[in-house]
Amino acid sequence: MPDASWPFDNLPPSPGSTGSDSDDSLDEDEANSRVRPHWPHYRATLKLHGFRLDTVEDAKAFYRCSADGRIPEFFLLKHAGDADDDLCPDPGLPDNLFRGTRTSDGTKIMLKAVHLQSREFAVIRFLSSPPLRDDPMNHCIPVLDLVEVEEDNIAFIIMEQWSSQLIADEGPCTLGLFFAALRQCIEHGAFMHKHRIAHLDISLRNLLTDYQGHYAYIDYELSRRFDGSYIRIPSFRTTEVPPECEALNGECPDPFKADVWALAVLILRACKLAGYCVSELVELTRPMLKENPADRPTMQEILTAFDKMVPTVGNLDRLPDFH
Repeated sequence: MPDASWPFDNLPPSPGSTGSDSDDSLDEDEANSRVRPHWPHYRATLKLHGFRLDTVEDAKAFYRCSADGRIPEFFLLKHAGDADDDLCPDPGLPDNLFRGTRTSDGTKIMLKAVHLQSREFAVIRFLSSPPLRDDPMNHCIPVLDLVEVEEDNIAFIIMEQWSSQLIADEGPCTLGLFFAALRQCIEHGAFMHKHRIAHLDISLRNLLTDYQGHYAYIDYELSRRFDGSYIRIPSFRTTEVPPECEALNGECPDPFKADVWALAVLILRACKLAGYCVSELVELTRPMLKENPADRPTMQEILTAFDKMVPTVGNLDRLPDFH
């Protein structure tokens, strides 16, 4: 029986987000730096496109629907002088994100402001356009609209509002459902690499769910789409830094294999979070964590190996044992 415990005891600490402005020298350019828009200025423009930014009244309604139905005292004090229709940014979000609603049907949305010429906007537009948008391998967060404001060199990515709480309040999921979630993570990686896109920030914190069995990648601030054969990235920084980048003083020789390493770490962290230590799954990650990136499998090879592995694991209906 393979030793299924070793990766959980040796996972590197998960550092905080570095943001796009700390990638390489190209990310120092304004086009790929983080946008901090004055949201009230774009309120009318977004309304014309059918989207409404959250107001004080929206926040109050959220609290009224909570378990105790009461609006917290700190919120009332903070917004004591505000009108109900004043904008109400979520203090837990960075300045480039804002919650809102699609006016046609009440769908809750997340809006992200980016530079019009940013790599992130180009990647999102590519992944969210037909035929890629409709490809079943594509597990990018559903994008409802892309609003461009050319005079300000800014764009708004309008996404469905999913949850970063990967395990629902109702409790843990079965092993079969856990495998289904992991497969979506692997499949989207294979899909991106097929189209010469490296995500470059694969981690649990960049994974969301709609609690309907769907999981999606977010945060393409560091992502790159490669047209040629030269793919090295100098001064590479990300959430999960592979060993070759540390050995090369931050240079990333193969972004695609860096994604593979980060995906292995995501899988092991997900196992720990969900309470599953499956020896077959641990074995799957071993080659993904090879120190030499050239020795790591491709995303498509990982997906194929995963699909062959799942039928060999018994009792997919079982629940995790946290004891």
